[in-house]
Amino acid sequence: MLTFIPHSILQMSTIFLSIVVEAVPFVMLGCIISGALQVFLTAERVQRLVPKNKFLAILVGSALGFFFPSCECGIVPIVTQFMKKGVPEYTAFAFMVTAPIINPIVLFATFIALGNSTRFALLRVGGSLLVALVIGAWIAYFNKLPIMKEELMSDIHHHGHVHSSKKGSRVFSVLAHAIDEFFDTGRYLIIGGLIAASMQVYLPTQVLLQLTSSKLISILVMLILAFTMSLCSEADAFVGSSLLSLFGVNSVVAFLVFGPMVDIKNLMMMKRVFHGKFIVQLLALITLVVTVYAYLI
Repeated sequence: MLTFIPHSILQMSTIFLSIVVEAVPFVMLGCIISGALQVFLTAERVQRLVPKNKFLAILVGSALGFFFPSCECGIVPIVTQFMKKGVPEYTAFAFMVTAPIINPIVLFATFIALGNSTRFALLRVGGSLLVALVIGAWIAYFNKLPIMKEELMSDIHHHGHVHSSKKGSRVFSVLAHAIDEFFDTGRYLIIGGLIAASMQVYLPTQVLLQLTSSKLISILVMLILAFTMSLCSEADAFVGSSLLSLFGVNSVVAFLVFGPMVDIKNLMMMKRVFHGKFIVQLLALITLVVTVYAYLI
């Protein structure tokens, strides 16, 4: 019945649907968590919970993902709400790059997918923590660029206060915020998923797969694959394991660390919230740190 449609279009549609179906539950969860933070997390609580010392605050953000796990598909709304509530940017971004990796579900999936070995799980944790420390320190001590778009920061003054103390009203507020956030974020997920699916079909991956003679080039190829495939962190280890014999340990570790931090759908969501120049510098720094880490292990 669909024989008149080119095979590449059908393949792209299948990949697009798989990306969206896989990501939607996590985006919805992230939006619900964002709604809960909007309603229940106050600036006073943030000030009590986050250390005043910047380095300690970065460490807290880095470790928070283990107790507050989130897939990268839904991490941007959570980080946005953290920052609106007064969480320092360096703490929020340390959380953003580690939460999709160091949470127990992802670590267990990595352990199972790569032959019941703790090596890759530990290398993945080490890489994510290194990136978190570098990104946190850069934001805390060196970054001079504005991070969040001004119109989003101003929203907190108009929509950020919940005056009712009734439990039912607060639950309704959480759900209302989650729905608004979901439809606002969801369009960027759709656009990102469509771009990712197109690149998977039309990017000449066979050419990329032939570039494995050099360790550095092999790592860079895996970074490109991680970016274009846009896998959820709960599933990417199984893909990484299938590429291990071809690319080697260094490149697969780069794939496992980089993918949950930077992919197409996540980039589209970040573009909605953060300034473009800041995003470019953030991505460049993450790429550099992951490449050096993967090369030296």
